[in-house]
Amino acid sequence: MNTDPGARGVAVITGGSRGIGSATAVAAAHAGWSVLLTYQHDEHAAVKVVETIQNAGNHASYIRADMAKDQDLAAMFEAADELGTVTAFIANAGVAASQSRVDELTPSRIAEILAVNVAGPILACGQAVRRMSTLHGGVGGGIVLVSSAASRLGAPGEYVDYAASKGAIDTLGIGLAREVANEGIRVNVVRPGIIDTEMHSRNGRPDRAEKMAHTIPMQRAGQPEEVAASIIWLLSNEASYCTGGILDIAGGR
Repeated sequence: MNTDPGARGVAVITGGSRGIGSATAVAAAHAGWSVLLTYQHDEHAAVKVVETIQNAGNHASYIRADMAKDQDLAAMFEAADELGTVTAFIANAGVAASQSRVDELTPSRIAEILAVNVAGPILACGQAVRRMSTLHGGVGGGIVLVSSAASRLGAPGEYVDYAASKGAIDTLGIGLAREVANEGIRVNVVRPGIIDTEMHSRNGRPDRAEKMAHTIPMQRAGQPEEVAASIIWLLSNEASYCTGGILDIAGGR
C-alpha cells in the first residue's frame, strides 16, 4: 500500500472504468496520485475501480463524462480541482466502431470517432495545460496520450477511421510536447497493440485478441497492466528527460 496517498497530486484518467484505463487508475493510485477517473456508460464498473483503490488506502473518485462534450470536460477538471492539484492527465477514452471498409463508412460514424478520439483529447489537454503550466501559475506535470499501433499499421479492412484518429493523437503528442516543454509539462504517447480488454467484445469481436495472437512476434496479446506500467513510468521522475516520445507497447507487432 502506498504510504503517502495523494503526495504526487491528482491524476485525471479518462475512460478509467475498464481495460487500460482502470489498470492505469489503480497503478497511479499505488504510485501516489489521488485519482479522478471518468466513465460514460458503466457507472458500476467505475465504482468498482474506485473501491479497489480506496480499499488499498488510496484516494479516488469518479465522474461521468462524454469526451465529445466540452462542458463535460470542464466539469471533469473542476471535479479534479476539488481533490487537489492536477499534475497528471491520461487521455485514454476512445471509441471504435464495428469492422468496416472505408467505402462502407458513414458520416455519422466518422463524426463520432473524430469527436471522441480527436477533438475531446485536444480540448482536454487544453484544460490540463491551464492547470499544470508554469505559464499559468501551475507546478508542472505530465500528460500521456493513449494512441494505438493502428496509427502506423492503418487497420485495413477493420478500423481505418479509428486508425486515422489515433494518427492525429500521435501528432498531438509531438506538437503539444514541444509547445509546453519549457512550462514544466512533459507530454508522451503510448501506442498499445492488441491488448486483451473488453473493447473487442464491445465491437462484436470477443475473440479478436486470441485470434490475432499469431500475428504478434511475441505470440500473445498484451495485458492492460503492461500498458499501465508504461504510462506510470512516463509520468514518473525516472522519465524526466522524455517528452514528445511515442512508445509502442505491441509485442513487436
